[in-house]
Amino acid sequence: MSDEQQQTPAETPPAPPAGPQPEPIPFFGTTWVERDGGYAVRRVAAGVGSLVAAFAAAYLLRFAYEGLEIGNVGPVLSIAVVVLFAIASAIAFLKTWESFGRRPAPSSDEASLKGLKMIGFIGSLIAYFLRCFQEAPGEKLRRTEYERAVVEYERRRRSRTGNPAARRPKRKK
Repeated sequence: MSDEQQQTPAETPPAPPAGPQPEPIPFFGTTWVERDGGYAVRRVAAGVGSLVAAFAAAYLLRFAYEGLEIGNVGPVLSIAVVVLFAIASAIAFLKTWESFGRRPAPSSDEASLKGLKMIGFIGSLIAYFLRCFQEAPGEKLRRTEYERAVVEYERRRRSRTGNPAARRPKRKK
């Protein structure tokens, strides 16, 4: 028999699970919920990867600084560039660290800081590396939201027992 004749009829896709679903985290998916599926290995890999990327970026910035020295732009501009990258990295570190614990407000200044965070990307990489020691970056925020959604879902499910059409109307006082 050929492969076409041996195929079984198409199975219906499984029904989506009832209730709230966990939000996936980049590089971790939803393994953070039960901390399974290679969660620990992913945390180590994400931490090491961000640290290696931070070292590589610092090494490339060193070449850029040497280019300024070769160009003989003067000590004022050389110092200004170093200070700019240091301040941008510190701000990017703080904003990235804060983003692991709370969602930004819709009217916040996060959009205006994107350029600064791109300049200080080394700070963001270091924040990601340090957070991997504790948990998957953003796990605590998503776990809190997910557990709150599950509790709310269960509370709503319990309150919906019986036929709502058969309920008596409330008496007016």
